Amino acid sequence: MNLPTSFVCPVCGFACLTEPPYWPGTQDPSFEICPSCTFQFGYDDLDQGFTYEQWRQQWIADGMPWRNPSRPAPPGWDPVAQLHNIQP
Repeated sequence: MNLPTSFVCPVCGFACLTEPPYWPGTQDPSFEICPSCTFQFGYDDLDQGFTYEQWRQQWIADGMPWRNPSRPAPPGWDPVAQLHNIQP
């Protein structure tokens, strides 16, 4: 199976995750942390009980900040535009 080289965060729409949030055809999370909204797949949802929508609404309410202090936001990063990457 050929996977894309980048994946979209289903929480905030950031389109440069290095792994899929959940591996195709499985229930196995990647445990990757989105650098934009800092949602960790498999931890924040399965262990902590947050839905994507709950985390997204909190991130929006916080002003949609870039949350990874050790990785700068990409040039021209636009959190409003990236929300359009979320699939219904």
